[in-house]
Amino acid sequence: MRATPDLGTARLAAPDLLRSTFRRHAAGVAVVTARGDSGPVGFTATSLTSVSVEPPLVSFGIGVGASSWPAVARTEHVGIHILGEHQSELAATFARSGADRFGAPTAWREGPEGVPVLDDVLAWLVCRIVGRVPAGDHRIVLAEVVLGDPSGTGRPLLYHQGRFNGLRD
Repeated sequence: MRATPDLGTARLAAPDLLRSTFRRHAAGVAVVTARGDSGPVGFTATSLTSVSVEPPLVSFGIGVGASSWPAVARTEHVGIHILGEHQSELAATFARSGADRFGAPTAWREGPEGVPVLDDVLAWLVCRIVGRVPAGDHRIVLAEVVLGDPSGTGRPLLYHQGRFNGLRD
């Protein structure tokens, strides 16, 4: 089913319009991690974007009210993990407010630059933060890739219509 533009039903810009529109946009699912003052922090992100190949830069958005923001605001390095379709529970854990994100059953280890690195992901990167750009109630974080491993196997996890889904043929 396709939406045929009916300009008479258009709605003015509001948070609900943006949420409703982007629920229709399928996005890959990543978890961003960092070392915090009291231990590791992390959150599920669907805003991960490749920005530049030379130098290798990525970006992601984070709300300034998010529990991980204070650590991301101060740290020099973050981990970025591309989740596989078998990791919907992990994605939900890192998206849930108040969850013990690094407790069992989450499998992880301390990686380069002290960044928490999650096990069994499709790919992971350790990145050095090079900018934090104010954007409304969020910050767009720009980060330069330092190292990583893209050798995980499987299919990507997607977020669409408020749910985590696998990729269909």
